[in-house]
Amino acid sequence: MSANAKTAISPTRSEDYAEWYQQVIKAADLAETSPVRGCMVIKPWGYAIWERIQAELDRRFKETGHVNAYFPLFIPMSFLQKEADHVDGFAKECAVVTHSRLEAGPDGKLVPAGPLEEPLIVRPTSETIIGELFARWVQSYRDLPLLINQWANVVRWEMRTRLFLRTAEFLWQEGHTAHATAAEAMEETRKMLGVYADFADKYMAMPVVVGEKTAGERFPGAVNTFSIEAMMQDRRALQAGTSHFLGQNFSRSSNIKFLSSEGVEELAWTTSWGVSTRLVGGLIMTHSDDDGLVLPPTLAPSQVVILPVTPKEETRDAVLAACDQLAAELRQQTFGGEPLRVQVDKRDLRGGEKTWGWIKKGVPIRIEIGPRDLEKDAVCFCRRDRGAKDKQFTDRSSFVAAVSKELESIQACLHARALAFRDSNSVEVGSEEEFKAFFAQPADAGIHGGFAYAGFCCDPELEDQIAKAYKVTVRNIPLATADETPTCIFTGKPGRRVVFAKAY
Repeated sequence: MSANAKTAISPTRSEDYAEWYQQVIKAADLAETSPVRGCMVIKPWGYAIWERIQAELDRRFKETGHVNAYFPLFIPMSFLQKEADHVDGFAKECAVVTHSRLEAGPDGKLVPAGPLEEPLIVRPTSETIIGELFARWVQSYRDLPLLINQWANVVRWEMRTRLFLRTAEFLWQEGHTAHATAAEAMEETRKMLGVYADFADKYMAMPVVVGEKTAGERFPGAVNTFSIEAMMQDRRALQAGTSHFLGQNFSRSSNIKFLSSEGVEELAWTTSWGVSTRLVGGLIMTHSDDDGLVLPPTLAPSQVVILPVTPKEETRDAVLAACDQLAAELRQQTFGGEPLRVQVDKRDLRGGEKTWGWIKKGVPIRIEIGPRDLEKDAVCFCRRDRGAKDKQFTDRSSFVAAVSKELESIQACLHARALAFRDSNSVEVGSEEEFKAFFAQPADAGIHGGFAYAGFCCDPELEDQIAKAYKVTVRNIPLATADETPTCIFTGKPGRRVVFAKAY
């Protein structure tokens, strides 16, 4: 328990935010560190959340005409060298395979043997190898557009890691497309950014700022990079998804050419876009509280958990039968176009242990049924978006009829709460002095300033100086105000309205 409050998670958010985050993951049994440095083991409850994210995004991708494929984990080093900006951007994060087998050495210990003719890079991202395949598949304008998505793992050799947010290996999807014109490719880039933004807002209940990255923050080799940025409860930004207009840069390096309808050979225009298991980290930090994980109903592996209360052996069978019957009735109800996901917890554990276990796992609705509830044909239920002791009593039939609306209410409440938090911690900054005052404040227990909107000239050197001085970056140029040209608060030159924040 916390020294200042009776909470299930210690320390609390206000006491030590970074450690609170780790303890929420542990208490909800989402993931743990692995024997391999910098990598994580995603445990069943955590992976079930990722599966929910994956399933919904996959549905949306297919609705927009994309198909899934799979490409090699290993990329020849020469492929990365074809695109100079790309290799510079990822060189320090690459894991490199140099040998093909192991043999016993003189002391009996295994040593690498069989040097490869060319080193292989463990996939940090797949633009180069997918470009090589696209060059084979695209011959004519009739082959375009080519709309491919890949669900995969990638490796980026991170030195400072944190579960879900930044690990050496992580899971993601990466979309890759090729088009006949720049306009079509840019439309694709913006469309998929919109898919991510709508998913984050409607499905994760996580409001985001949608915008374009500055030149200094672009994906290596891209012409334009767009992102969605969310505010976490420590008021730092989390880049939750990116979409890149690659122009003809990768087509040029990979030789992706096609014969146009006029019979002219042209380079294709390509895009790439992706989100990762970082979304699980964003979900944790957007909604969770000092009692543990809080899940929006859309993402909860179990939306309703029924806890039988069996104080006496002679009423046990009747209570369990009633719980099973209620579960069956609830599974006939729908939420988000799917049957409710309901679980009856029949484990031989103390009631308090069960209750707090599900609170810490973030299940949206908990129901308790005991002998007295059977007599009254009633249920006692609790919503996870409210306090642990906030209980509601109603008759069973009314609850079954209203459960979908309760879940809708929870989803809406979580979104409204996150939006209000973001808006109350966002400011308009009109001068360099105001900027310094906002971000120079010492972080109390890891809690940071918030989002600062300001005019900025987007000079890469100045941006780098600001990042070094204040640990603050331009998260993006919001599309909603992209036409505005305010004066830069640092130089007095014409600029763009950007959002500054400390970020993960």
